[in-house]
Amino acid sequence: MIATENKVSEILQRLSESATLAMSRKSRELQEKGVHVVNLSLGEPDFDTPDFIKDAAKEGIDQNYTHYMPVNGYADFRKAISEKFKRDNNLDYSPDEIVVSTGAKQSIINVILSTVNPGDEVILPAPYWVSYIEMVKMAGATPVVIPSSLENDYKITAETLVDYITPKTKMMVFSSPCNPSGSVYSQAELEKIAEVVQNYPNLLVVSDEIYEHINYTSNHFSIGSIDAVKEQVITVNGVSKGFAMTGWRIGYLGAPLWVAKACTKLQGQFTSGASGISQRSAKAAVEANPEVTHGMRDTFLSRRKLFGDLLNEIEGIEINKPEGAFYMFPRVSHFFGKKAGDTTIANSDDLAEYILTEAHVATVSGAAFGSPNCLRLSYAASEQDLKEAADRMQKALAKLQ
Repeated sequence: MIATENKVSEILQRLSESATLAMSRKSRELQEKGVHVVNLSLGEPDFDTPDFIKDAAKEGIDQNYTHYMPVNGYADFRKAISEKFKRDNNLDYSPDEIVVSTGAKQSIINVILSTVNPGDEVILPAPYWVSYIEMVKMAGATPVVIPSSLENDYKITAETLVDYITPKTKMMVFSSPCNPSGSVYSQAELEKIAEVVQNYPNLLVVSDEIYEHINYTSNHFSIGSIDAVKEQVITVNGVSKGFAMTGWRIGYLGAPLWVAKACTKLQGQFTSGASGISQRSAKAAVEANPEVTHGMRDTFLSRRKLFGDLLNEIEGIEINKPEGAFYMFPRVSHFFGKKAGDTTIANSDDLAEYILTEAHVATVSGAAFGSPNCLRLSYAASEQDLKEAADRMQKALAKLQ
């Protein structure tokens, strides 16, 4: 009998393991050995879901929202999202232009697989969220990375964008507030970018706004609210970050009708509709006054100051002042080429590994986000953990000579 060769698909071979999940796995392995690890690697609010949202879920159970649901989401939930978009973001998406998915991550992959072909180019301003580039690879398209730096607050400009657009460019994907840098694009900056985009009518823009409610500026601005490009923009959002609902798995998008229909068709063959109970809870979230999120936001803002001050005391770490999300994205190239015992730090991957093994603090290499001179540190952790992490890192990094 001839043995069948065990070989995974070419699509899977193109993908890398999620760097954030890989670091979390390594942290768990150390913890299982009795090591106390301060985990700053995952992007999850350390709050519980608000009670009014839990109550809506319980009500949904009592009302028997336990059967198959429409693939694109319950009609009243999509209507609530449409009204939320108008109320908060000056976005005009009808309920038919909205698709509810199992998390914003699914919303993004739905868009990419529904509109991008092999050979197309997809622009990714760096730093980008780790999964963007893997999703582009999954579609057989070519990622085109636009670098940025600490000096320009990890943001690209309209002038830079022009230089990266080619006849093969199909899409640009970006987030604001940004994971991993925390940078926020202003209205003026996005208006300049829109002036470029409108000159390329076949260019689609995916605006990932999942961190909308964790924004320390006076205004969150959506590029899709600009009339000249509204038919080119897909706005992705959800309830995971702002409402501490990561485990409920609800994201949504607003898009031109043809894109929304395409995403619904694709999702119908993958997962069908998102959990009915979760949809009822998320409906309560999007209908609520956004002020209900301000308590969590203000706590994150306080932690940003605390952790930023602590990091500024560590020689060799350079940070910006992130205007949103809950991440620090320090430049750490100062440590490249340095040694501690038999360990040599060649890059940010080595440094993240060293900090985990030496200081027992979990971070994520910036290489996974397209910025290899950086590390991502989440401050969605208690003040005690942030102080402990900074102290451990300072002692470990001081050993590198």
